[in-house]
Amino acid sequence: MLSIIVAKAKNNIIGKDNKMIWHLPEDLKHFKELTTGHAIIMGRKTFESLGKVLPNRKHIVFTQNPDFKVNDNNVEIVHSLLQIQDLIEGEEEAFIIGGAMIYNFLMPYVKKMYVTEIKEEFEGDAFFPKISENTWKETSREKGIKDAEDFLETKEGAKQFSRFAFAQDKY
Repeated sequence: MLSIIVAKAKNNIIGKDNKMIWHLPEDLKHFKELTTGHAIIMGRKTFESLGKVLPNRKHIVFTQNPDFKVNDNNVEIVHSLLQIQDLIEGEEEAFIIGGAMIYNFLMPYVKKMYVTEIKEEFEGDAFFPKISENTWKETSREKGIKDAEDFLETKEGAKQFSRFAFAQDKY
């Protein structure tokens, strides 16, 4: 099954200058718990922004650059949807982790989404696609979570965010 995991602002911003705008330790822990032991699919820029290969996960990096190479056994470079399908065949769940182009490209193939929404609007240059209520059904929600540590370099104090899970209505 192909799933999306994303943290987004109320206005669907997911980043600026190839970086996340916020730092949510609680949500990073949630990301680690969900994705450990699974394949994670991302674009080249997202992979480069990680700064390292995340442990205990197969990394599938989609790029249009035929010269892009990574010398690590846990990283597969792909250039097509067919290659992604071949690599995740038999996986219980594989997670798309970004960026904006990859979310848009693979959204039609996704069965489940794990969405953290920060209850604030931000300026940025990378957007998550609008979640269509005709296609997606909310299956769970956690409200009132606060994370006070290092939320933003430019803002102080705890910020409110909620977690949602969605499944395709036909799923």
